[in-house]
Amino acid sequence: MSKEAVLYSNTPPSEAQKQKFTEFLNRQYGDCTFQWQKQDLPEGSFRLQVDSQVYDWSAEGRLLQLKDLLAGLKAKEGEIIPLLRDTVKNWTPQALAHEEGMVLTVGDGIATVSGLENATYGEILLFSSGIRGMAQDLRHGEIGCILFGDDQEITAGSLVRRTGKTAGIPVGPGFLGRVVDALGSPIDGKGDIDTTEYRPIENPAPSIIDRQPVDTPLDTGILAIDSMFPIGRGQRELIIGDRQTGKTAIALDTILNQKGKDVICIYVAIGQKASSVAQLVHNLKMKGAMDYTIVVNAPASDSAPLQYIAPYAGCALGEYFMDQGKDVLIVYDDLSKHAIAYRSLSLLLERAPGREAYPGDVFYLHSRLLERSAHLSEERGGGSMTALPIVETQAGDVSAYIPTNIISITDGQIFLESDLFFAGQRPAVNVGLSVSRVGGDAQTKAMKKAAGAIRLDLAQYREMEVFTQFASDLDDATKSQLYYGQGLMEMLKQDQYHPYRQYEQVIILVVVLSHLFQTVSIGQTRQVMEQLLDHFHQEYPELEERIETTGLLSDEDREQIVTIAEQYLRKR
Repeated sequence: MSKEAVLYSNTPPSEAQKQKFTEFLNRQYGDCTFQWQKQDLPEGSFRLQVDSQVYDWSAEGRLLQLKDLLAGLKAKEGEIIPLLRDTVKNWTPQALAHEEGMVLTVGDGIATVSGLENATYGEILLFSSGIRGMAQDLRHGEIGCILFGDDQEITAGSLVRRTGKTAGIPVGPGFLGRVVDALGSPIDGKGDIDTTEYRPIENPAPSIIDRQPVDTPLDTGILAIDSMFPIGRGQRELIIGDRQTGKTAIALDTILNQKGKDVICIYVAIGQKASSVAQLVHNLKMKGAMDYTIVVNAPASDSAPLQYIAPYAGCALGEYFMDQGKDVLIVYDDLSKHAIAYRSLSLLLERAPGREAYPGDVFYLHSRLLERSAHLSEERGGGSMTALPIVETQAGDVSAYIPTNIISITDGQIFLESDLFFAGQRPAVNVGLSVSRVGGDAQTKAMKKAAGAIRLDLAQYREMEVFTQFASDLDDATKSQLYYGQGLMEMLKQDQYHPYRQYEQVIILVVVLSHLFQTVSIGQTRQVMEQLLDHFHQEYPELEERIETTGLLSDEDREQIVTIAEQYLRKR
């Protein structure tokens, strides 16, 4: 069966041109005929369409060919000008086919396109206005495409063509210290980022064979977390709680605590206020943390498609460093807003809504993101990527749809409770609902030995507090136990931007769990402990250095800490 082609031009082709087009079509497709249609093109320009394949002999088509050729060039520093000169000099326009379709409808960051029969899921599509989009919904005869630009520049009837590329982001060490958008473009006013590498934002997670156990601590500097819910390099630990309970503060302190520890940090802001992200970046700069940090910002003012791809873009940046054998910490703030952005896209793409109007694949949305965090095997370079996803709850409801999904994907959660926060217990970590499924494997021997039975002591205190809150006549043992528990809770309070070093945490735990602060009033507990830490720092630096460098706490060191603390408290 012969094919029928359409030739578009401003004027009818001459007999000689007709002969050439017929020979070309027969050579490409066998028995093929064409008919001419008038189209407003520059004089001497032709567009030949066979099904969805388009051969473009117009000046615009040749310019696109040259752009694609130049985009694929790779050159070493100092060689780019000669390479460009030779490429342009030796370039000959060719009759290359590209698949072209037409926009049917457009609006709300979504375009419906017909004619691109061979487009694949996640492929980048290029619209005639220069806007890029991504194929997101493949249907019979048409494609739902999410747009990465202003949809006002696209109208029904606009042309769109395939690029053959999947969505990706430029990567490289030049991103360190920069603030970029979801497409990897700098938005901090510091100029372009010098990089030649490109990485797809969607990537398969490392296989089990490519992983090794999580066994190296990633210290947060927060006593309540490092002592009871330790995080290891390569782990995924969820930070969950109501709004304004200190979730971002914990992630920020963790980033600050990585200074000098050769850990690259990535903070992905999804649907946040631009002013909040600007304040966070300012704080990181003031603390000297931007040198090893990348901020990917898709604020609330950005379209849903950009908020949707932001965490995958941040993850691709992290994977670049992880594959080089480096340790990476990535914070997703927050995945609740990410799920909402995806729900908006899905409803606009006319996908069937499910529970709470979320689409059926919303679990896969986050599982394919978080599974990419890993501690790679030595054969793969031994790098790691630790994920701290943040999820916002409504009135502490951890049984809602998105929270339960992400809890089941991650290796533990740190639950922040509003009542604790407003009672002045900050960080407001709920010891009962928080857990780390890696546990002691992600602690140094010194921390494990120093922490001892702190969770058990706190559990006993909470239970005793409930039973005795209405009692008026308490025996001395019960009063002592309550006082000890109150002292523990007071010691777990910690100011923001004040992470503890490991040796400081070990000293605090040894002293407090030895019941040495029973003689100190609750109101003075933290002040006295700070003074005691200064005393250790000035008088016994070799003890601190030994704990910090070896990660061990010998019985002799433990006894020395207790003795020094007893003598200090006796003198005050």
